[in-house]
Amino acid sequence: MSRNNAVYQISARQILLIAFASALIAVGVTAFVSNFGGVFYPNTNTSVALAEEATAADNPPVPRGISDPSAVTDEQNSIEVYKSISPGVALITTSQRGQTFYGEDVEQTSGNGSGSVIDNQGHILTNYHVVEGASKLTVSFGGEKNYPAKYVGGDPDTDLAVIKIDATASELTVVPLGDSDKLAVGQKVLAIGNPFGMDRTLTTGVISGLQRAIRARNNRPIDAAIQTDASINPGNSGGPLLDKFGRMIGINSQILSRTGGSVGVGFAIPVNTAKRVVPQLIQFGEVRRPKLGATLPSVKDLMERGYRIPVDNGLVVLQLVPGGSAQLAGLRGVSTNGDVGDVILSVDGQKTNDIDDLYRLLDKKQIGDTVRVEVFREGKSVSVPVRLVALPRQTQPTARPARSF
Repeated sequence: MSRNNAVYQISARQILLIAFASALIAVGVTAFVSNFGGVFYPNTNTSVALAEEATAADNPPVPRGISDPSAVTDEQNSIEVYKSISPGVALITTSQRGQTFYGEDVEQTSGNGSGSVIDNQGHILTNYHVVEGASKLTVSFGGEKNYPAKYVGGDPDTDLAVIKIDATASELTVVPLGDSDKLAVGQKVLAIGNPFGMDRTLTTGVISGLQRAIRARNNRPIDAAIQTDASINPGNSGGPLLDKFGRMIGINSQILSRTGGSVGVGFAIPVNTAKRVVPQLIQFGEVRRPKLGATLPSVKDLMERGYRIPVDNGLVVLQLVPGGSAQLAGLRGVSTNGDVGDVILSVDGQKTNDIDDLYRLLDKKQIGDTVRVEVFREGKSVSVPVRLVALPRQTQPTARPARSF
């Protein structure tokens, strides 16, 4: 028999020896596991700890005092979330300077809203429209103690603002931020706020819809808003929309109502939008977005007014801002004799049929980025690289915000 075709055989004695050795090993392993089983078979508490560590890798820690929602009743969960988070929800009272009938200057209470403590330094996140135009801000967390607050920064485009109070870390309860990209319709949510000035009121409901398009007061689109049937009323603005773990997933902002009261259609700004905006508000007092630096009415809008445009869709470069991105890139505006210059058809391959399309695209860019702008010029399509720069404040277009960018 050749070496390549060798067959290995085991004798009866070898079989008995192997069986005996296997039995000894089995007994030893059993004894070891009995004495040190915890090394290989973690107890229930260890399993929970490992699960929590895995969860923490994707989500912020669950606030103290909130049990695993699956281990308690829905009622108990709501109670625990409220007890843990409500101390971090602020009642914001705003005042404005005015004059009496006799012409005397006075500070008059103008309204109230809600906010959430977001760090141990006393920064509070709220809606821009809550604090807009206020000459004085006061914050309370229940009880009689009031904190004077200062305005840090605001972004009317996303309706978000940050104010700050001077308080020690021991006086502050931070509301943890969740992840609004991981939500599902039907998911339980809780809203805490101060409707009609009633201190820290809790309402509950579900997520009724996602990716809703709403608009800020300056008419800018706020994409991906969260729709909820949790009751939201005047005074809830700026307060947190929470998940069952007590994490903020949205900032309550608007209601859809013919009467001004809640009819079960409320909207919250996604917390991930706040995560992007807040650092700039704290650092700069504003969001520094890249701008094209041009007045850009839509083709459809101009055609409805009777103007003749060589294409059916796009944004007409009407006027350029000196030193703006568009001018520096060589884009052409309407000439002095009225001839149409460039019409922007797309940016980075995305159609720009109206100013909202351009806003959504540039809102995801940074100052210093370069975009590829496709324009219709002199009867043909031309691709122009445009480096995005900040728009000088003193030279911002004076046309309506919905048409200038």
